Amino acid sequence: MGYINKLLDSFSLGAKTSKILAIVIMAVLLFLSMLIVYLISKEIILALLAKYIKNNRFKWDNVFLEKGVFHRLIKIIPVLMLYTSAPLFFNLESTIKKASLITIILISVSVLNSVLDAVTYIYGTFEISQTRPIKGLLQVVKIIFYILMGILSIAVLLGERVIILLSGIGAMTAIFSLVFKDSILGLVAGIQLSSNDMLRIGDWIQMERYGADGSVVDISLNTVKVQNFDKTIVAIPAYALVSDSFTNWRGMLEAGGRRIKRSIYIDTTSISFCTDEMIRKFKEIYLLKEYILNKEKDIERHNKKHKVESAALINGRRLTNIGTYRAYVKFYLKNHHGLHQNMIQIVRQLPPGEHGLPLEIYAFTNDTNWVNYESIQSDIFDHIIAVAPEFGLRLFQYPTGHDFRKEN
Repeated sequence: MGYINKLLDSFSLGAKTSKILAIVIMAVLLFLSMLIVYLISKEIILALLAKYIKNNRFKWDNVFLEKGVFHRLIKIIPVLMLYTSAPLFFNLESTIKKASLITIILISVSVLNSVLDAVTYIYGTFEISQTRPIKGLLQVVKIIFYILMGILSIAVLLGERVIILLSGIGAMTAIFSLVFKDSILGLVAGIQLSSNDMLRIGDWIQMERYGADGSVVDISLNTVKVQNFDKTIVAIPAYALVSDSFTNWRGMLEAGGRRIKRSIYIDTTSISFCTDEMIRKFKEIYLLKEYILNKEKDIERHNKKHKVESAALINGRRLTNIGTYRAYVKFYLKNHHGLHQNMIQIVRQLPPGEHGLPLEIYAFTNDTNWVNYESIQSDIFDHIIAVAPEFGLRLFQYPTGHDFRKEN
């Protein structure tokens, strides 16, 4: 700086003019130096670093490179040059230093943001990320860092000590609580959801209040995004998943069995005792042959023991078409390849009503895929509905136009 002043003095420009020109020349030279250093850092040093990162055996540093961590970090170098050169500008020294420090703070925020994005991506490649997502936690870290850097920037601008500004934060707690209410609630909810393993990425959940019925695709600090089966996206407040009720179908998927719980309705006027002809017909059914023989022996022993007269059907025990049909359905389910045979299977009668006698099928398929599940369920009910007339049973349904035409 002194050399430039002497050079300008030789032109007899006057002290004030020489001082201004000296500052301008120094500013231009500093700007060119900063530009050169930045270009060297970006085009040579960063290029060599990128080449090394891509060729080494580590994968995590590639992510840091792709997320722009190093690209943003080298921007600090020319700013540091400006900060160290501030004394050359006399009265502007304080302003330049403050501007440099604030710029460094902003770059630091940008670098940390990239680092946390890279950490989120790397963590997402591990299997544990499906059960313990950390995106919400890292967002909290970002918010805390933003607040601290904001306080530091204000301290630099005002020329105050950071500790003095921090002492006044207590009075602003209520304001922060109001402004960041959703984030605070989301943080607490995220901790509860994670610690209790209530929600994972990929879980199928249902929450009627928010119109959610699909897979969880993202868990963040404030919201949980669900992609419904119609491909729409629903954003649910994280705290709503703790305060309200929702259904998580993960247990069904992990168990490997998907429940079938459906009834058919039998016309009660078609229920009757089995005739000898019906019994002979039932013995020809592979699944019922052994059942009919054992049942006949059991009934014969019972009736002999109690000396039951067989002339009247109402006396003693008799086979019924509904009971035999129920047994057939039970054996049919036991031999169905699409059902999970290690899970409960029930064929039961529910209380009769205005639609007839409900016969409920309660079982689990061995395939939880929605399409395959519906196919298996449909095949089962196709069959048990079609064979009902073979047992002399009629299924209930309201009369249709076809029924009235037949009567006429």
